[in-house]
Amino acid sequence: MAAERQAISVSSQSYGAVDQMSHAPAEGYFGAVVPDNMTNGEEPSAPPAYPMDDVSGYEGTALGDGGGKGLPPPSDLVTDHGGGPPPAQTDWNIPAVSEDAAKEALLQYAASKCCYSSAPAKEMLFRSLQPFNTYRYRLETFIESRSSEWKTTPYRGEFVDSFLLGPAPLPWTIQVEVPTMFTDNITRVKVPHTSSLKDCHNCRCSGTIRCTKCHGRGKVQCWICHGSGNRLNKDRCTHCRGSGRSRCNSCSGSGHKTCITCSGKGQLLYYIELQVKWKNNIFEYVADQRSGFPADLFKEVTGEKMFVDEQSMVYPVVNFPDPSISQASQNALVQHHTQFASTSRVLRQRQTIELIPLTKVEYEWQGKWYSYYVYGDENRVYAENYPKKCCCSIM
Repeated sequence: MAAERQAISVSSQSYGAVDQMSHAPAEGYFGAVVPDNMTNGEEPSAPPAYPMDDVSGYEGTALGDGGGKGLPPPSDLVTDHGGGPPPAQTDWNIPAVSEDAAKEALLQYAASKCCYSSAPAKEMLFRSLQPFNTYRYRLETFIESRSSEWKTTPYRGEFVDSFLLGPAPLPWTIQVEVPTMFTDNITRVKVPHTSSLKDCHNCRCSGTIRCTKCHGRGKVQCWICHGSGNRLNKDRCTHCRGSGRSRCNSCSGSGHKTCITCSGKGQLLYYIELQVKWKNNIFEYVADQRSGFPADLFKEVTGEKMFVDEQSMVYPVVNFPDPSISQASQNALVQHHTQFASTSRVLRQRQTIELIPLTKVEYEWQGKWYSYYVYGDENRVYAENYPKKCCCSIM
C-alpha cells in the first residue's frame, strides 16, 4: 500500500510551499468576505474589464464561475489493471432462520409498533420457512479530478508569487496528500507563480464606493418628519432640526463606504486556484430472487461479505453461481470506465459480494394463513399483512 500511495503522489518536481486548505469553502477564504447586511447596490456592478492572464496548462480558466475548468489527467497517469482476475466462486446456500429466531424477530417487530398486538407472534403456528439466496454486488471506484479557477483577494502587501519566478507547474504535477481511500474529500491549492496585482474594478483603485443609500450626499430623508421639517403638530422636527434631512447611518454621513471587493485596499491579488476533488462512486446491485420481498429494504441491513477484490483496477467477476451477479459486475466496470476514465484519474477500485439472509415465514393464526420476511444479519422483519393491528390517534 505504501508503494501504491507513492505512485499516486507522483510529481516531476517540487515548487516550494503550497498552501492547502482541506474542505475550504468555495467562497470567503480566498475571495473578499461579503457582509451579511450588504445591499445589492453595494455589490460589484461588473466583472473586471481586462482579460485574465493566459497561463500554460490552465488555458480557458475563468474567474469565479463556481464550477471551475476541468483538467483531465495526462495519458501517463491513466491507471492500468493490477493483479489478476478474481478466482471463481463456489456455490453458497443460505440456511433458513430457526423457528425460535423467526418468532423472536416477529415479537420484537410487534413490540416496536404502538398499535400492534403481540398475540399473533405468541400464538402462531409455523407452516414453512423458505430461504432465498440473495446477493448484493457493489463496485466502488475512487477517483481524483482536478479543476482550476481564477480567484481574487484584497491585496494587503503580501509577497506576489508571479510568473517572474518561473513557469506555473502543470495541474497534475502539483503534489497533494491523498486522503483515506474511498473517502470523499476536497483540497484547494494556490497554484505557484500565477499571482498578479490588478486595480480593483469595483472602486477604480480608490478603495471607496459611493453610498447607495444616500447616493453620496451623506444625508437621507428624515424618517420622523418624512422630509417636511415639521411634526404633525406643526412644531419643528427636533431630529433633523427642521431641515427634513438627517445623517445617513449607512455611511456615517461621509457619502462613501469602504469597497467590499478590495476591502478598501484599491488593489486585488489574482491567482489560479487548483481544486483537487476525491470522490467514491458506488454501483450497487441486488439479485432479484422473485421472493416478493421489496428489494429497497436491503439498504437498511448488512450481510456476510463472501467476496472482496480491491486493486488499482479490478477485473469483472466471472463464473459466479448467480449469473446476474457476473453480468452486474461487467456492466458496472464498463459504466464506471465510460463515466470517469476520460475526465478523472482512477486511484483504486473495490468490488464486494455480500450474502444477505432472507427467509419467508408462513404461519397460521386463528385459522388463517399469513406470512412475513426475516432479512439481514440484524433479523429485521417485513410483515405487510400482520393480522392484528389498528390505527390510533392522540386527541
